[in-house]
Amino acid sequence: MPSPASSNIVLRRNAVLIASLAFMVIGTGSIYFLVVALKLITAEFDWPRVVPSAAYALQYFGGGVGGIFMGYCLDRFGMGIPAALGAVMIGLGAMLTSYVTSPWELYLIYGVMLGFLGRAALFSPLTANITRWFEHNKSMAVGIVGSGQALSGAVWPTVFQYLFETIGWRETAAWYGVFVLATMLPMVLILRMRPPGAEAEAAPIANAKPRRDGPRSLAGMTPRRMQLTLSIASIGCCVAMSLPLAHIVSHVSDIGFEPARGAEVLSVMLTCAALSSFFGVGYLGGRFGGLRAIFVFSSAQALFLASFAFVESLPSVYIAAALFGMGYGGILPCYPVIVREYLPAPEVGRRTGVVILFAGTGMALGSWLGGYVFDHTGSYDMAFLIGAAFNLANLAIIGSLIWQTRIRALSPG
Repeated sequence: MPSPASSNIVLRRNAVLIASLAFMVIGTGSIYFLVVALKLITAEFDWPRVVPSAAYALQYFGGGVGGIFMGYCLDRFGMGIPAALGAVMIGLGAMLTSYVTSPWELYLIYGVMLGFLGRAALFSPLTANITRWFEHNKSMAVGIVGSGQALSGAVWPTVFQYLFETIGWRETAAWYGVFVLATMLPMVLILRMRPPGAEAEAAPIANAKPRRDGPRSLAGMTPRRMQLTLSIASIGCCVAMSLPLAHIVSHVSDIGFEPARGAEVLSVMLTCAALSSFFGVGYLGGRFGGLRAIFVFSSAQALFLASFAFVESLPSVYIAAALFGMGYGGILPCYPVIVREYLPAPEVGRRTGVVILFAGTGMALGSWLGGYVFDHTGSYDMAFLIGAAFNLANLAIIGSLIWQTRIRALSPG
């Protein structure tokens, strides 16, 4: 029979898991707001599409840079500070979006408030934090929390599209901000709880020289080199990832279908991504490790991203979106798993933050690239193919890491 102490730990762990998932779902809505509102905003101000695309990019880039700071706070003080700061900034940033009248205002809100101080508190610290609560089921836990990013996309686009048609995009932004503050701030009280053994795990940072090797090691590869390799790899997959996420709603409209169909396509894509993250990461990551899991997911993403350049019928677009989502959904959650497998545990927050910074840079580049290519060609087809090429570079790097681990496993001693 479990002791009261162990039962309390299980209760707290499950509460943190649920709160992390909900925090991710609600906060990530700020990303999909701009995706659905892209054509409305450009039409109202007569802006080129590169303007909202750049704002979308700044949110990812700012979130990546801020993720290192949030990771440092997580390593030293726990999840409370990142969670509180993120909830306030996303809520206030959304409300201020309703007053935007110029590009620089949109850039400032999305780059600083919703990016550097908002999104930075979501994926990187939440997934790094949950690995400390689940020692034996890290892949499953990270997959569940990471699925919140895709689940958010399955829910918010259709909600935003309905509200845009009912009350307008400005009023929707304001009410979304109010909803964020009312729901995310109470969750901070749960997320601020420290996992068992957190003090002991953090001790090497303050009192001793950190371990130079993680639980596993690669032949001839230091933790710094491993982190740099993962960071570079993340750029390739995230350039590819962000193109449909930022532009699929507009692309569906451009090929002759109603905007509501575009929001539905995005929701289908992200529903499948949520399922892939929720179930696939736990199964593949737990059975084969993070590197092999990410190779499978990234291969599927590359293939079905390229297919967007060739499919034009609505049923085909739905199918391509669903299969793309199955690949995309498992990629980002695999990175915290790999970091936890190969790099020092006391530094998981900041090291995950660095990898996600590069990933965010890739997301920013991809979203900007889509708008730039469209403005010059009148189509997203070339952008989708360029994104697939970036994805192939990611597969080459991940494949080389898998090969090195195989050589390491087969070498004597």
